[in-house]
Amino acid sequence: MRPTRILMADDHKLFIDGLGSILDRQPNMEVVGAARDGLAAVRLAAELEPDMVLMDVSMPELNGIEAARKIMGACPTARIIMLSMHADHRFVVEALRAGARGYLLKDSASEDLLAAIERVSAGEIYLSSRMSGEILLDFISGDGGGPSVYSLLSPREREVLQLVAEGHSTKDIAAHLSVSVKTIETHRKQIMDKLGLHSVAELTKYAVREGLTQIS
Repeated sequence: MRPTRILMADDHKLFIDGLGSILDRQPNMEVVGAARDGLAAVRLAAELEPDMVLMDVSMPELNGIEAARKIMGACPTARIIMLSMHADHRFVVEALRAGARGYLLKDSASEDLLAAIERVSAGEIYLSSRMSGEILLDFISGDGGGPSVYSLLSPREREVLQLVAEGHSTKDIAAHLSVSVKTIETHRKQIMDKLGLHSVAELTKYAVREGLTQIS
């Protein structure tokens, strides 16, 4: 039987190394690649066509939830398990809506990770044991727990917000997204209007609070 081919995505090398060592010891699993940011994860998923993607929620360039949406478009057969420090049910619901089939807290035991891979590979949804059953009810009912960055902003606006919060200039963001500087300026104004924010500092605080990015 062919081993489960796994792509890992996390911006912390020590975590990738530790996770990789656990997976490498499993005879029915094979690590086929590792990405350090969301854009690289999307690119590698399209290139490698893995069976499974283990991906952090908070990553530079493109966060895991947005990356999951793009991966499902490019590689719809891949099963995605999100790994995160965020226990807030909003992140879990949005990850499931983006196409993830599992959500595991990063401090879970390795046995939980292996169980998650096996169950998601078998077509099940797997949530960390500390996640309440209310999360699935929220997902099914469409209740994300009130307004959030995912209900207030479009996918492109969320991409722009993350890049602004990570300190990229308007010119760099325009080049990164292959659009004009004027388009990015328009997006930024729309984001500020929708959120009722008035400065890059406020946008940055909001993006961090909503889990779009982590500022070191």
